[in-house]
Amino acid sequence: MVARHCSVESCRGKRLLVIVPDSTRTAPVGQLFKILYRQVGAEAKALDVLVALGTHQPMSEVAICERLEMSMAERQAQYSRVQFFNHAWDRPEALKQVGVLTRDEVHELTNGLFAMDVPVEVNRLLFEYDRLIILGPVFPHEVVGFSGGNKYLFPGVAGPQILNFFHWLGAVVTNPMIIGNKWTPVRKVVDRAGAMVSVEKTCFCMVVTPDKQLAGLFAGTPETAWEQASELSRQIHIAYKEKPFHTILSCAPPMYDELWTAGKCMYKLEPVLADGGELIIYAPHLEEICLTHGKHIEAIGYHCRDYFLKQWERFKNVPWGVLAHSTHVRGIGTYENGVERCRARVTLATRIPRDVCERINLGYRDPDSIRVEDYADREAQGILLVRKAGEMLYHLRTPPVWAGGDKN
Repeated sequence: MVARHCSVESCRGKRLLVIVPDSTRTAPVGQLFKILYRQVGAEAKALDVLVALGTHQPMSEVAICERLEMSMAERQAQYSRVQFFNHAWDRPEALKQVGVLTRDEVHELTNGLFAMDVPVEVNRLLFEYDRLIILGPVFPHEVVGFSGGNKYLFPGVAGPQILNFFHWLGAVVTNPMIIGNKWTPVRKVVDRAGAMVSVEKTCFCMVVTPDKQLAGLFAGTPETAWEQASELSRQIHIAYKEKPFHTILSCAPPMYDELWTAGKCMYKLEPVLADGGELIIYAPHLEEICLTHGKHIEAIGYHCRDYFLKQWERFKNVPWGVLAHSTHVRGIGTYENGVERCRARVTLATRIPRDVCERINLGYRDPDSIRVEDYADREAQGILLVRKAGEMLYHLRTPPVWAGGDKN
């Protein structure tokens, strides 16, 4: 497949930029990169790597090597000519504006939810290359529906304005109405923005099983490869349950080293969390809320969507991506007459101290007090244990009304 879509002839003398996810995504990215390099590395004028960080922390050279499954000895030998780059979303000089989503376009794409001009910026490094090659997995995703495709450009290597806009758009629609659905308003925005990047693009979308095996590989344009991969992801990455659970122990893997990413342990399980129930994010390795956005998060805390919408003058100048993260972690709720009522409880069992958890409006549990096996094999009692949370999506076979289920 790599030979067909990235032939020696089509890459000879070309400058190629490979865009890959950071270490918070499970996929055999390194294997595919090495196949690509063996295929065209000797003939290409350049074959470099850009990490699609979004707003995540930059990766060291050692960490990028680990992502690409290469040793430092390999890096210094056969891959010595490959340059590594981290995306820099917060450096204006690293960005280039490629267009504007106009007020009318935004109104159309968002089904009338927003009407505003949105500048579209992307990493200017893209335009120093003849061809972009996107390597990355596809999973259900809380902001866009399913990850992959043009999402590795937006937000992967995008500027803050488009990034903040569509994250808040996803939050306004709400996680349960977005996650695991393909043609969301956010996907329409991402694809429209992707069309503004005029460089030739080839995308390899991977679908990976929970035990890390490659179940499918789809190649083509970012749109066509994603469309096929998301269908397989829908089959593999959604687990259905008959009834909601009053207690969920959602275990964050080590690749989530901040609450900013470990929040996925809530996003993927909110649809099966019962009204009034408790979801525990169990991450004894986790000490940070977020290095990049932590000050904003500590200032506003975690709240449901309506808490922000009904006090918009107070919160409109907080980065919208931070507001989106807050609502996704806290889940569905209401805000009436100055009182917030969230549908369920979210508790942190991390190294984040009790006083910080209370200040940001989340529950606290000492992680050392939790014995994971106490939660095992108790689904009949309404207790669910998810040993590696964050990528598999859990749905009820009959969704409740609050999650878009039958209202009759």
